[in-house]
Parts: sequence; structure tokens; C-alpha cells
Amino acid sequence: MPRIPPRSGVAFPMKAGQRLVVTDPFGEQVADLVAFNLDDPREVISSGRSIDYAGKIYLSTGDELYSNRSRAMFRIGEDHVGRHDFLLTPCSAEMFRKLYGDSEPHRGCFGNLAAALAPYGISGDQIPVAFNVFMNVPVHADGSITVEPPLSRAGDCTVFEARMDLIVGLTACSAGQSNNFAYKPIDYLVHNDD
Repeated sequence: MPRIPPRSGVAFPMKAGQRLVVTDPFGEQVADLVAFNLDDPREVISSGRSIDYAGKIYLSTGDELYSNRSRAMFRIGEDHVGRHDFLLTPCSAEMFRKLYGDSEPHRGCFGNLAAALAPYGISGDQIPVAFNVFMNVPVHADGSITVEPPLSRAGDCTVFEARMDLIVGLTACSAGQSNNFAYKPIDYLVHNDD
């Protein structure tokens, strides 16, 4: 199974009907997931559309992840964790400066996604809000949010079934707070639905 090293990212194509298995090999590690229509990258995964159509902010087994054109990009299959975030954008150098005061920040998931997607002709300005696999972001009664340690344990996975031909970006998240202040890898596997 391919492995994404800590604080890095990859991009790859997927065909409709293939499955992407995202596995947390050591536990408490987030993976930022973005997707674009292979034939027209202006069609991109949409947090707003997906949350709107599901009627909830925590998406899991059986839920669809929609594009900005209201077409299904993924269907979530098996899900060992059931808690993922679809509200927060990929961490970035700017975020590390603004929120944590880092003077020499890591480029974050945003920078890792931009580098991985560049060979597909996708620029940083096209990167949307990611589906943050395993990220635990409770929304409180007063509307505030907190970033808590992921609920994933070693070996937990979530399966995403491609509903169209895609370009996918995937990271092992670079934000300490998202990963309980330890940077770990993410495993992934693309396979046919056999």
C-alpha cells in the first residue's frame, strides 16, 4: 500500500467505479482530500453543496461528496471512524503565521497539494475546502468550533467510491493541532471495485 510521508502530499487520477482506501496506520492523523473532474478541473469538490444536500456537517457511510456543479464525485463506503471535517480549508504557511505566529512556517497541506497537483495543470487558486479525513472539529452550541484529536486509531480506514473520472489530491496533514501534535504518515490504495 502506498504511503504518504508526514507533512507531504500526492496527486493521482481515478476512474469512475474505482475505490480509494485512506488508512491511518498509526492513529490520530488527518488526511486532506480534494478532487477535480479529470476532463474539466473547473469542476471541483464542494463542501457547501455536499453539506447542503446531506443536511448535516458530519458525512460518513452512504453520503455523497458533490462538486460545485452538484454532481456526485465520491460516495463514502466503509468508514471505521465516522467523524471527518468538511468546514476548514487546508492548512497553509499563511495559517501557521496568523494562528500560531510561526516566523518560518511549513507550507502546509495547501502548499503540498499545490505542488502535487501542478503537473495536472491545477493551480493553488483552484484548491477548494478539503474533505479532511479523520479530522475532529466539534461545533459548539454558541457556534464556535474547536479542533480536537482525531478519533481514528491505528489501522482505521475510510473508503471513497469514485462516481466520475477524477484527479485526486491527498495529504498527510501538516497541522500539529489537527493531529494531536504528532506528524504521522497516511496510507492509501486505489483499486477496482471487484
